[in-house]
Amino acid sequence: MSRVLVTGGAGAIGGAIVRRLLADPAYEVRVSDRRLAPQWMREGAEVHEGDLRVAREARAALDGCTHVIHLGGLDDDAHDAEARPFTLMEAESAVCSTMVGAAVAPGAEVERFVYVSSAAVFERASEFPTSEAYLAECPTPESPYGFAMLAGEMYCRAADEEHGLQYTICRLFDAYGPTIGPSATPDVPCARKRAPESASALNDLIMSVLAGETTPRVEGAEEHTRTPTHMDDIASGVIASMGTPKAVNEDFNIAAARELTVAEIVRIVWETCGEDPESLATEPLLTATGPLPMATGPLPTDTVEARRSWPSVEKARRLLGWEARIEAEEGIAATVEWIRARGSVGSAP
Repeated sequence: MSRVLVTGGAGAIGGAIVRRLLADPAYEVRVSDRRLAPQWMREGAEVHEGDLRVAREARAALDGCTHVIHLGGLDDDAHDAEARPFTLMEAESAVCSTMVGAAVAPGAEVERFVYVSSAAVFERASEFPTSEAYLAECPTPESPYGFAMLAGEMYCRAADEEHGLQYTICRLFDAYGPTIGPSATPDVPCARKRAPESASALNDLIMSVLAGETTPRVEGAEEHTRTPTHMDDIASGVIASMGTPKAVNEDFNIAAARELTVAEIVRIVWETCGEDPESLATEPLLTATGPLPMATGPLPTDTVEARRSWPSVEKARRLLGWEARIEAEEGIAATVEWIRARGSVGSAP
């Protein structure tokens, strides 16, 4: 039996991964997060609550674990990067370097270190669909978050070169779907809090439409594309990469294959929420905080916004035997019903 440490496991994506791991008897699970883990997670997994920027805590979290899925960083709030770019970079870099260092320290038993990266490393891409091999040619990210994610990938590669760390990099694209309701770290104030159920800009949009607070505008949104990927597909892709020797020292785009314009995504949400298709406004698409980013992770909307996000997923199909199975219409409909069932629409930002 493998013991898997999931750092950042009390967050939105971490919760989806932990739930899937707990359903498989081949795994024991330990979660490390400074946020409060939900009751179901505490009942099924061991929980570590230390600060992973501290080497002692990182070693304690890792003790006895054979596999690591590293999502740990600041928190899940995608708007923090705008107000706190230095804090974000410092936290992401510190946690990653400390965890990788613990994984290669004498006595560590880590057989695989899965680093969960982001589409933000490709925020300046000009090749579409964007393959993993294109990373060597892609211009360096301009956003602090994208740069921090790219640095994390390099930590893994460097640890392999010097210490023989067996790693896998999973880049996530445009995550959405039901979440566990993460709690922000109490001692780290956020510039703007999302509703607890929010996992992404797409989730935010759904809640705002259901609450009657948003009339999306679609003119100009045809120029921006995203690849909405359901949480369940992301979880299965990350775990698939951890479980096969074909993924050792490889990187993968974990994403749906279908590119949609932001206008198309907005129309799907609008109609799925039961609104009249003819009632969409025709001015430029805006939210309360600016252009709708729709990208996984904290891309600062006032400085860097990838106009197009469409990854190649052929490598994941070929080496992992994995592909996303939930179409956007199906996944958005299920997310809308989940939010309605929770009665959470009144808490939309």
